[in-house]
Amino acid sequence: MATPHTSPLTLEDAPAPPAFDRRRAWLITAMIVAFMLINYADKSVLGLAAVPIMDELDISNSTYGMISSSFSILFSLSGLVVGFVSSRVSSRALLFTMALLWAVAQLPVLIVAAVPTLIAGRVLLGAAEGPAASMSMHALYKWFPLDRRGLPSALQISGAALGTLIAAPVVTWLITAFGWRSAFAALAVTSLVWSLIWWRVGHDGPFGQARPSSPGTSAPQPGQPRLPYRRPLLNGTVLGSIAGAFGASWALALSHAWLPAYFRTQLDLTPGGAATVISGISAFSFVLLLAVSPFADALNRRGVSSRWANGAPQGIAVAVAGLAMASFSFVGSGWPQLLLIAVAFGGHAIVFPLHYMTTAAVVPAHQRGALFGIVAATGTLPGLVAPYLTGHLLDTADSQSAGYTGSFLLSAAVMLLSGLTALVYIRPEQDARRLGLTHDESDS
Repeated sequence: MATPHTSPLTLEDAPAPPAFDRRRAWLITAMIVAFMLINYADKSVLGLAAVPIMDELDISNSTYGMISSSFSILFSLSGLVVGFVSSRVSSRALLFTMALLWAVAQLPVLIVAAVPTLIAGRVLLGAAEGPAASMSMHALYKWFPLDRRGLPSALQISGAALGTLIAAPVVTWLITAFGWRSAFAALAVTSLVWSLIWWRVGHDGPFGQARPSSPGTSAPQPGQPRLPYRRPLLNGTVLGSIAGAFGASWALALSHAWLPAYFRTQLDLTPGGAATVISGISAFSFVLLLAVSPFADALNRRGVSSRWANGAPQGIAVAVAGLAMASFSFVGSGWPQLLLIAVAFGGHAIVFPLHYMTTAAVVPAHQRGALFGIVAATGTLPGLVAPYLTGHLLDTADSQSAGYTGSFLLSAAVMLLSGLTALVYIRPEQDARRLGLTHDESDS
């Protein structure tokens, strides 16, 4: 029996790349920046209201730390689960549901102000925000080709800096003028409004994974391999990216939970003064994000390896922030101390967009959402540990000052180790070759 002749696939037969819709892509970017802004305002509201909440409810540092850490109980698990769901559910539906749940999560404490309702609201908020960064980045990547992702990635992460930059003075004003409950109510309304607008405009873009042909099914695009998840997860680039994100997330969790209280109780700043300094740190992070990620894109286009353009800056940023974290408690009060605090709590910001870019370089596009969820879940575990551990140190140390110093030194050690791990192990080109991928294959 004759075997039918099959012609090899030629360059002319290959499918044309999707068209880049610049206007639509930047509209989606603006919506996702707003999404991240609200996300980080939600996270920071408890820390900004920490002193009045602790005074009104008469709770200890350890109890407050437990409330803050409860945010992370389902945070990582939710990010992991939704990452796998993202191959079957549109980004439009996922982000809409998250924002809607953010609004609901603010309600329990408005009904009854007590430790159980604070914990219930934070647990629900953490579950709904766990996938937010990875899934919004995944949605963003669907609208941009590989060589155009640096600036939108930086803008997406900059929503975090903007969230704190804008939220700190606004939320502090609401707390001072109308009581701390008003801040929770305002954020509930803001989340609801965003979700309604997103449902109308937030459709999925043409880049990345192909949509399933029928519900419950998913298939890679032609020519793309499907890898066992353990292979990309256990390569050095992904492990190094997770390490960098772990160190950065430790500082981020500490800043959300305890930095406002530290400014109030240890540096004797007024609520407005503390909000101003926090906004200044966020502005510093914002400038770094806008400068470094586009610079990394430019280096990539000039042929510089991703290891040095995207990987090394992650390790260096976390390590430098760790050194600043170890130093500022021993510097006299004034501008030198505030500058070191800014580096400690803001200098790591560039890690978050870059660690998604390095991970994407060693993952097939149709598996990217799930891998982003796994990376986000493991990289953000510090939120479960750092706030409670700091509260425990404050309650058991000889003084609050000694407790804070111990917490900052421990954080510095974690960040230095994480930064060095990222610097050594992130090698995207080498790992992509080992996995049988190229940049085009992993991001087509």
